[in-house]
Amino acid sequence: MSSPLRRQAKRLVPAPLWGAGRQSWLALRHAAQWPAATWHPWRRASLRRLAAYKDAYAGQRAFILGNGPSLAHTDVGKLKNEYTFGMNRVYLAFPDWGFTTSFFVCVNDLVIEQSAGDIRALQIPKFLSWRSRRFIAPDEHTTFLHTTYERPVFAEDVRRRVWEGATVTYVALQLAFHMGFEEIILIGVDHSFSATGTPNTTVVSQGDDADHFNKDYFGRGFRWQLPDLEMSERSYAMARAAYEAAGRRVLDATLGGQLTVFPKVDYNSLF
Repeated sequence: MSSPLRRQAKRLVPAPLWGAGRQSWLALRHAAQWPAATWHPWRRASLRRLAAYKDAYAGQRAFILGNGPSLAHTDVGKLKNEYTFGMNRVYLAFPDWGFTTSFFVCVNDLVIEQSAGDIRALQIPKFLSWRSRRFIAPDEHTTFLHTTYERPVFAEDVRRRVWEGATVTYVALQLAFHMGFEEIILIGVDHSFSATGTPNTTVVSQGDDADHFNKDYFGRGFRWQLPDLEMSERSYAMARAAYEAAGRRVLDATLGGQLTVFPKVDYNSLF
């Protein structure tokens, strides 16, 4: 770490952590990457949790569940005993499935603001953007991530800055890499929307949601942002490159999905 960064980090990290050794050096490095205004007890608690998650699932496989219409036609029951990442309003399906996903990820400000009560009620490991602290206080299930919209990067260690990549699925891919998963399978990532307009524009739903697995997902009156599929593809390509460079892989088992970045695989052949 350069001297200016080290001096900045020492202003943020308590003196007992200044000692020699890799653990202390990492603490200083991570602190230097995070603004002083956000060096907060909740952030420190999240760093401790993320340290415990690092490579904890090495060699395992996991499924990342997108929320496209195809998810409603996928036999999700096969995943009851698998590691799974659910995102945004995936919890709407939990009563029908009879089980929850292993992990929950949400970083979109509009989703968090309008679904804060539902998210607070989830009793599973939750990974949320640091911005969500305005609506969701931490509990034993909550870990905050330092997610940003700027400077495209794939974070192999999510204790550092995590680029959102225009899709929460990209955040989940970075988190799964951090945890050490060897193989990731995507389902429900349809990568197509009937809604049209300028990407990232905030709109208000006028009726039933045809672009997700549940008509109430972004139902009437829900504010949401139009997708940026081009930017999502860019981020997915970065994820594929990172996984393959590490000798790991991401497969796409989405039924009828339009995404072409990852190798396709038949869902039923995985069991």
